[in-house]
Amino acid sequence: MSHLSSPQRPQLPRRAEVAEASRVLVLLAHPALHRSRVNRRLAAAAARVPGVTVHDLYEAYPNHDIDVSHEQRLLSHHPVVVMQHPFYWYSAPSLVKEWLDLVLEFNWAYGPKGHALRGKTLLSAISAGGDEAAYTPEGRNRFTVRQLLAPMEQTAHLCGMSWLPPFVLHGAYQLGEEGLEAGAARYAQVLAELVAGRVDPAAVAHLPRINENFGWLEGS
Repeated sequence: MSHLSSPQRPQLPRRAEVAEASRVLVLLAHPALHRSRVNRRLAAAAARVPGVTVHDLYEAYPNHDIDVSHEQRLLSHHPVVVMQHPFYWYSAPSLVKEWLDLVLEFNWAYGPKGHALRGKTLLSAISAGGDEAAYTPEGRNRFTVRQLLAPMEQTAHLCGMSWLPPFVLHGAYQLGEEGLEAGAARYAQVLAELVAGRVDPAAVAHLPRINENFGWLEGS
């Protein structure tokens, strides 16, 4: 495992490799992770969960020169994929779009012969500056987070993947240390449940976000 080229970024692998024991692949996308409070803490929590591989896309591809075959190998190996990123302009940082455009190839991820991702699970894990009230029909953003993530949900559907309600940490700029620690712990718990295969997509489908409450976990 090599060290990162920038001492300011968290100590994650430069480029994730396939690990036989890993079941959950976290695709981390933050262009300035060294300045991030929330995503940096979430990534660190995820990296400590056995069975989780954290793949830092901006560290691996600082020039957006994506190794498509490597990314496809990672996806093929992991039954659960998590897209972790800040919610930039109701979407994701630009590298995520580039990754989607290049990696999810026709007749590999979708299309008549595109079955590589069929049966896998996709989860979005995002941080949002606005509070929960801002993401309502009456709020300043006019739509819920789930509505704004419709393109990602449809991507999962097109590829034959199960889509989970997103993991969302609201109020990222105002979040205190206690709230941040609680959010990171809950994220790690969700990931651990995904590793163990104890998350039933049908049981959580009605939730606005998977960390809304853990009733689904208690009933599993």
